Amino acid sequence: MIRIVAGLGNPGEKYRGTRHNIGFMVIDRLAEELGLSFSDKFQGEAAVKEIGGVKVHFIKPMTFMNLSGASVGALAGFYKIAPEEVFIVHDEMNLPFGRLRLRHGGSAGGHNGLASVIECLGSDRFPRLKMGIGRKAGENAAAHVLGRFAPDEKKELEDFVLRGTKAVEAVLADGVDKAMTEYNR
Repeated sequence: MIRIVAGLGNPGEKYRGTRHNIGFMVIDRLAEELGLSFSDKFQGEAAVKEIGGVKVHFIKPMTFMNLSGASVGALAGFYKIAPEEVFIVHDEMNLPFGRLRLRHGGSAGGHNGLASVIECLGSDRFPRLKMGIGRKAGENAAAHVLGRFAPDEKKELEDFVLRGTKAVEAVLADGVDKAMTEYNR
Protein backbone atom coordinates (compact mmCIF):
# COMPACT_ATOMS: atom_id res chain seq x y z
CA MET A 1 0.00 0.00 0.00
CA ILE A 2 1.24 3.49 -0.86
CA ARG A 3 1.15 6.03 1.96
CA ILE A 4 3.32 8.82 0.47
CA VAL A 5 3.30 10.19 -3.08
CA ALA A 6 6.19 12.60 -3.68
CA GLY A 7 6.68 14.55 -6.88
CA LEU A 8 10.24 15.78 -7.33
CA GLY A 9 11.17 19.20 -8.66
CA ASN A 10 12.69 22.57 -7.80
CA PRO A 11 10.81 25.35 -6.02
CA GLY A 12 10.37 28.86 -7.36
CA GLU A 13 9.17 30.62 -10.47
CA LYS A 14 12.57 30.26 -12.15
CA TYR A 15 12.08 26.48 -12.39
CA ARG A 16 8.34 26.33 -13.11
CA GLY A 17 7.75 24.55 -16.40
CA THR A 18 11.22 22.98 -16.62
CA ARG A 19 11.75 19.31 -17.42
CA HIS A 20 13.08 18.63 -13.92
CA ASN A 21 9.73 19.76 -12.48
CA ILE A 22 7.51 17.19 -14.14
CA GLY A 23 7.06 15.49 -10.74
CA PHE A 24 5.64 18.74 -9.37
CA MET A 25 3.35 19.00 -12.41
CA VAL A 26 1.87 15.56 -11.70
CA ILE A 27 1.31 16.41 -8.02
CA ASP A 28 -0.34 19.69 -9.02
CA ARG A 29 -2.66 17.82 -11.38
CA LEU A 30 -3.47 15.28 -8.64
CA ALA A 31 -4.24 18.21 -6.33
CA GLU A 32 -6.80 19.51 -8.83
CA GLU A 33 -8.42 16.11 -9.32
CA LEU A 34 -8.43 15.10 -5.65
CA GLY A 35 -9.11 18.52 -4.13
CA LEU A 36 -5.88 18.56 -2.15
CA SER A 37 -5.00 21.54 0.02
CA PHE A 38 -1.29 22.00 0.71
CA SER A 39 0.46 23.46 3.73
CA ASP A 40 4.14 24.05 4.50
CA LYS A 41 5.39 20.97 6.37
CA PHE A 42 8.36 18.62 6.27
CA GLN A 43 10.44 21.08 4.21
CA GLY A 44 7.84 20.89 1.46
CA GLU A 45 4.28 21.51 0.43
CA ALA A 46 2.28 18.66 1.97
CA ALA A 47 -1.31 17.46 1.82
CA VAL A 48 -3.16 14.39 3.01
CA LYS A 49 -6.23 12.59 1.65
CA GLU A 50 -7.92 9.36 2.60
CA ILE A 51 -8.03 7.07 -0.42
CA GLY A 52 -9.52 3.59 -0.14
CA GLY A 53 -9.42 3.78 3.65
CA VAL A 54 -5.73 4.75 3.72
CA LYS A 55 -4.32 8.16 4.61
CA VAL A 56 -2.10 9.09 1.68
CA HIS A 57 0.36 11.96 2.07
CA PHE A 58 1.30 14.02 -0.98
CA ILE A 59 4.43 16.17 -0.97
CA LYS A 60 6.42 18.46 -3.21
CA PRO A 61 9.84 18.89 -1.55
CA MET A 62 10.91 22.55 -1.40
CA THR A 63 14.53 21.60 -0.69
CA PHE A 64 15.60 21.75 -4.36
CA MET A 65 15.97 18.54 -6.33
CA ASN A 66 19.35 17.41 -5.02
CA LEU A 67 18.11 17.44 -1.42
CA SER A 68 14.63 15.97 -2.03
CA GLY A 69 15.29 13.14 0.39
CA ALA A 70 15.41 15.50 3.38
CA SER A 71 11.75 16.36 2.83
CA VAL A 72 10.55 12.87 1.87
CA GLY A 73 12.57 11.29 4.67
CA ALA A 74 11.21 13.72 7.28
CA LEU A 75 7.63 12.91 6.28
CA ALA A 76 8.26 9.15 6.19
CA GLY A 77 10.11 9.25 9.51
CA PHE A 78 7.43 11.27 11.30
CA TYR A 79 4.64 8.86 10.32
CA LYS A 80 6.88 5.74 10.46
CA ILE A 81 6.24 4.92 6.81
CA ALA A 82 8.41 2.20 5.25
CA PRO A 83 10.33 2.92 2.02
CA GLU A 84 8.14 0.40 0.15
CA GLU A 85 5.12 2.62 0.96
CA VAL A 86 6.73 5.73 -0.58
CA PHE A 87 5.99 6.43 -4.26
CA ILE A 88 8.22 8.88 -6.15
CA VAL A 89 7.33 10.69 -9.41
CA HIS A 90 10.37 12.05 -11.25
CA ASP A 91 11.83 13.03 -14.61
CA GLU A 92 13.89 10.47 -16.50
CA MET A 93 16.36 11.43 -19.27
CA ASN A 94 16.92 7.82 -20.28
CA LEU A 95 13.35 7.50 -21.53
CA PRO A 96 12.08 9.29 -24.62
CA PHE A 97 9.79 12.24 -24.01
CA GLY A 98 6.27 11.05 -23.28
CA ARG A 99 7.14 7.53 -22.10
CA LEU A 100 6.15 6.34 -18.63
CA ARG A 101 7.86 3.59 -16.67
CA LEU A 102 6.69 2.23 -13.32
CA ARG A 103 9.29 0.37 -11.25
CA HIS A 104 9.36 -1.24 -7.82
CA GLY A 105 12.81 0.05 -6.95
CA GLY A 106 16.34 0.33 -8.23
CA SER A 107 19.33 2.59 -8.26
CA ALA A 108 19.32 6.35 -8.68
CA GLY A 109 20.67 5.95 -12.21
CA GLY A 110 22.47 9.30 -11.99
CA HIS A 111 19.35 11.19 -10.79
CA ASN A 112 20.46 13.32 -7.84
CA GLY A 113 16.94 13.70 -6.45
CA LEU A 114 16.52 9.93 -6.32
CA ALA A 115 20.00 9.54 -4.81
CA SER A 116 18.96 11.90 -2.02
CA VAL A 117 15.72 9.98 -1.39
CA ILE A 118 17.63 6.68 -1.32
CA GLU A 119 20.13 8.12 1.16
CA CYS A 120 17.48 9.58 3.46
CA LEU A 121 15.17 6.54 3.38
CA GLY A 122 18.14 4.18 3.72
CA SER A 123 16.78 2.06 0.88
CA ASP A 124 16.25 2.01 -2.88
CA ARG A 125 13.27 -0.33 -2.50
CA PHE A 126 10.55 2.23 -3.13
CA PRO A 127 8.27 2.28 -6.17
CA ARG A 128 8.54 5.11 -8.65
CA LEU A 129 7.07 6.56 -11.80
CA LYS A 130 9.70 7.64 -14.30
CA MET A 131 8.44 10.37 -16.63
CA GLY A 132 10.50 10.36 -19.85
CA ILE A 133 11.99 13.72 -20.79
CA GLY A 134 14.51 12.35 -23.31
CA ARG A 135 17.91 13.80 -24.09
CA LYS A 136 19.90 14.42 -27.25
CA ALA A 137 23.30 12.74 -27.54
CA GLY A 138 26.04 14.98 -26.22
CA GLU A 139 23.64 17.45 -24.62
CA ASN A 140 24.63 18.76 -21.18
CA ALA A 141 22.47 16.93 -18.63
CA ALA A 142 22.03 19.88 -16.25
CA ALA A 143 21.11 22.25 -19.07
CA HIS A 144 18.61 19.72 -20.40
CA VAL A 145 16.77 19.00 -17.14
CA LEU A 146 16.71 22.68 -16.14
CA GLY A 147 15.58 23.70 -19.62
CA ARG A 148 12.07 24.31 -20.86
CA PHE A 149 10.14 21.87 -23.00
CA ALA A 150 10.61 22.20 -26.75
CA PRO A 151 7.64 23.51 -28.79
CA ASP A 152 6.71 20.02 -30.04
CA GLU A 153 6.90 18.67 -26.46
CA LYS A 154 4.73 21.52 -25.14
CA LYS A 155 1.94 20.40 -27.49
CA GLU A 156 1.91 16.99 -25.78
CA LEU A 157 2.85 18.02 -22.25
CA GLU A 158 -0.67 18.35 -20.86
CA ASP A 159 -1.59 14.86 -22.07
CA PHE A 160 1.70 13.46 -20.74
CA VAL A 161 1.10 14.95 -17.28
CA LEU A 162 -2.47 13.62 -17.35
CA ARG A 163 -1.20 10.10 -18.18
CA GLY A 164 1.28 10.37 -15.31
CA THR A 165 -1.53 11.45 -13.00
CA LYS A 166 -3.70 8.53 -14.11
CA ALA A 167 -0.77 6.15 -13.53
CA VAL A 168 -0.41 7.42 -9.95
CA GLU A 169 -4.16 7.04 -9.41
CA ALA A 170 -3.97 3.47 -10.77
CA VAL A 171 -1.14 2.67 -8.36
CA LEU A 172 -3.16 4.05 -5.44
CA ALA A 173 -6.27 2.12 -6.48
CA ASP A 174 -4.84 -1.20 -7.64
CA GLY A 175 -1.16 -1.38 -6.67
CA VAL A 176 2.06 -1.06 -8.64
CA ASP A 177 1.97 -4.46 -10.36
CA LYS A 178 -1.45 -3.98 -11.92
CA ALA A 179 -0.66 -0.38 -12.94
CA MET A 180 2.58 -1.58 -14.57
CA THR A 181 0.63 -3.79 -16.99
CA GLU A 182 -1.30 -0.78 -18.22
CA TYR A 183 1.33 1.99 -18.20
CA ASN A 184 4.66 0.24 -18.99
CA ARG A 185 4.25 0.05 -22.77
